[in-house]
Amino acid sequence: MSKHKTNSRLPRSKGIDMGTCYTPEECEKKVKRIVLGQTNQQIVEEFITIIGMKERFEPYEVPIPNKIVMFGPPGTGKTLTAFYIAARLKLPLIVVRLDALIHSHLGETGSNIRKIFDYAKATPCVLFLDEFDAIGRTRDHFDEAKEMARVVNTLLQCLDEFEGDSIFVAATNLEAELDHAIWRRFDTKMTYGMPGDKDREQFIHLHLDGFEQDEPVHQAASELLEGCSFADMEQIILKAKRKAIIEHRPLRFTFIEEAYSEYKPNVQ
Repeated sequence: MSKHKTNSRLPRSKGIDMGTCYTPEECEKKVKRIVLGQTNQQIVEEFITIIGMKERFEPYEVPIPNKIVMFGPPGTGKTLTAFYIAARLKLPLIVVRLDALIHSHLGETGSNIRKIFDYAKATPCVLFLDEFDAIGRTRDHFDEAKEMARVVNTLLQCLDEFEGDSIFVAATNLEAELDHAIWRRFDTKMTYGMPGDKDREQFIHLHLDGFEQDEPVHQAASELLEGCSFADMEQIILKAKRKAIIEHRPLRFTFIEEAYSEYKPNVQ
């Protein structure tokens, strides 16, 4: 991973950058095997199309979408989608570091949020914040010093003022925990679930095609991996490939079975 040259330095907190920067080229490498469901693919394609024709919307005073929130179980492709959007828009991706963003001192977290949003407003990028519920949780839950409620208020102001050529993407596994006012600030929402048969088969083909096999294992692998997330499937397939490489043999289904047994995926 290399640093992308931007107009200004990333803001820092606790002595470290508040985000990690990936170049568009690095993003492209990460999304070679992405599989988006039909609905999410359509949402992303429309979003990118609109961004590419901003001038046509201006006469109608129709605002351009620039904020996406994604929610669903872990390992279903939310983070990879942020990389995909950055690659398609040819913008650097800034992955916000929550360990740097959230601070124990009163007022520091809100200040850090404003700094990272100010950076994105001044420097075209895709700003990505995973585990968004950590700072966007409903204000009804807070009794202690109302500090996190103030954080949410700062976040709302930053979302309202977010403009320019950057895109803000947030992801959460706990959509029910997000403050209702925050939900309303997003113009684009994407829902993720566990892969269905078609998406699982496509994902397996992307990861197995071109790798030497004793005999085609796609169908058997698809049946075995039913109920797994994309992330779990990838780790199992990589583990099976390593076994084949170690033994100097083509990939066999037994390698995938062994990898599955060792990895112990959380099947849903």
